[in-house]
Amino acid sequence: QGEYVASVKGVNLQVYFFKKKQLNRFSLSTTKTKGGSNDFRCVACHPAEDCIATGHADGKIRLWRNFYHKKEYTYSTLHWHHDAVMDLAFSVQGTSLLSGGVESVLVLWHDTSACQKDFLPRLGSPIEYISMSSDGSLCCTLHSDNRITIVNSNLRFSKSIQGLIKSTDVKTGLVVDPRTKALVLNGEPGHLQFYSLQSDQQLFSLDIVQRQYVHQAGLNQTDLVKVAFSAQGKWLATVEEREEVTDPELQLKLWFYDEETQSFKLNTRINTPHEDHITDMCFRDMDELEDDSLILVTAGRDCVFKVWVMVEDTNPEAQQSVSWSCDFVGSYHGYQATHCCFSEDGSLLAVSFEEIVTVWDSVTWDLKCTFCHPPGKIRNICFGRLTCSKYLISATDHGFLCCWNLLTCALEWSAHLNILVLQPDPLSEYIAAVSWLSKESSLFVFKPNEPRPIYIQRNLCKEKIQLAAFVPRDEPEVIGSEKYPWLRRSQLFFLTDKQELMTLSTKSLEERLTPSSKQLAVEESLPVTPFSLLLGKHRRQQSQEDTDLGKLVVRNKYEQDSPAVKELLHTPAHVLPSASFLCPIFINSLLISKENKSAAEVADEVDMESEKSEDDSDEEGDVTEMEQEDTSPMELLGEVTCKLSKSQEKELRKIRKMDYSWISAF
Repeated sequence: QGEYVASVKGVNLQVYFFKKKQLNRFSLSTTKTKGGSNDFRCVACHPAEDCIATGHADGKIRLWRNFYHKKEYTYSTLHWHHDAVMDLAFSVQGTSLLSGGVESVLVLWHDTSACQKDFLPRLGSPIEYISMSSDGSLCCTLHSDNRITIVNSNLRFSKSIQGLIKSTDVKTGLVVDPRTKALVLNGEPGHLQFYSLQSDQQLFSLDIVQRQYVHQAGLNQTDLVKVAFSAQGKWLATVEEREEVTDPELQLKLWFYDEETQSFKLNTRINTPHEDHITDMCFRDMDELEDDSLILVTAGRDCVFKVWVMVEDTNPEAQQSVSWSCDFVGSYHGYQATHCCFSEDGSLLAVSFEEIVTVWDSVTWDLKCTFCHPPGKIRNICFGRLTCSKYLISATDHGFLCCWNLLTCALEWSAHLNILVLQPDPLSEYIAAVSWLSKESSLFVFKPNEPRPIYIQRNLCKEKIQLAAFVPRDEPEVIGSEKYPWLRRSQLFFLTDKQELMTLSTKSLEERLTPSSKQLAVEESLPVTPFSLLLGKHRRQQSQEDTDLGKLVVRNKYEQDSPAVKELLHTPAHVLPSASFLCPIFINSLLISKENKSAAEVADEVDMESEKSEDDSDEEGDVTEMEQEDTSPMELLGEVTCKLSKSQEKELRKIRKMDYSWISAF
């Protein structure tokens, strides 16, 4: 009831009483036990009793009572967790206590007794926070992988809310799946997550390591470090490694996408593909219909790069007809191979060896040329695309961005920038470069054939951007494409060192937050008024007439949509003027202008004014009928009508007035 507040720090528990303005501090011995230190990690207060629960680094839970006195306090101990207790939460009535930690198990302690407890295991990742609903019917847990789990009061799983999984370290980089356009990166330990950017949901998770992960600090376990897709997403290459004191355990796996099961299946497993860590790998982006053109290149710290090709599997017990094997091994003066990439047409392979870039023929594997950089090891390399395919761009860790011309084998231009990320757009000539200077990240977008950037954004964010990826759009962007042409066909995404995923967009905040499907649904769900029904019926009739094949539709030139009607229908009611003001405008918009009348109608009016005595109701009906007949479709199509003189028109009127009823007798 707000009588006191409790806080923990280190080995101290502090309780402050508001009425007494008294602070009591309780300390535990700093001696480390076999289970770990007894530092405080979390605290929770009982909703009805004077009881405080604290969680500790050694996995113990202590229940503190009689803490109004500094020396006469007591506490009891509950112990199940083998590692630190991350959070605690009492039930609404205080009859039970919930605890969670790195074991990914939610523990329910009944009546704060060590003998009576229930478990909800296999929640996927360590529990960081626990929260109870106000009515006590639901419990919510927040996990270290950016997931929320909702649990019923009887400790039954209810629902999981999962977006982008937060892993301990994104070693695979940001990779785009060519089939689904999903973002692929490290997910759960040993897994690849396929994250849909459109729906903000995880499509599926692929178990690469296929080993049970043990949540224990200091334990060396196999981790996923490299990922590469072929051009059409038919093949997937992964590298997993395990840190060891003597030499690392490495495995290169090739996965084939099965159309029947709609998932990747393991095709080839290669143990120890390199003697040391694999630094980079890439597929040759060519036609995958021919197996001979599909090539995988891996670069390693063992000072070599290897070329892997598909061969027919001669093993009769093998389930697959093809497998992968090494076809070529290349090196350059004993330097470590750091990065590799293919040109757009796949004819050239660029491999960086510390401070030198080498260019190889991908057919004969002959060394074509080398480029020596300024001091500093090469951090990134990439080829230009489309009209800029003759350029090779690289960045060094000493702050140089260089562009080389492959036709002249000369340096085209260079810039002094500390580039951390160099990402080419696969659908255009543009390349995005992210620099880090003065504790801020900046973005530069350029074409290799132009040394001046076309877009610069300083202070993009305060965090260090580690990875980036261009994701192709389903449809080219229309809004803002003239001002930002590099965002027309692809969208650029960044990942910071805090694993925050960011992007640049030309749309407004409302357009980004509201999907197109929901925008259409809102428009369709607008209230229906009698006026809108009448207008909709008129529009449907017009569209039906326009689409009627085999019939020539000649529309009257006066049958046009009135601007006044449009304004009246599309303007909100609360900003419209009064009806007395709108009525004359609406009526006048329906009248036909005199300037649009034909010459015969004008002549009729002049003659009618001169002969007012002869006008009667019958004549007015005849004149009205004549005016309607004058506006004929033939006139609208452009045919010229004969113009009568005034005397001829008078003669016609006299003939029309004559009584011919006597003819009926015959």
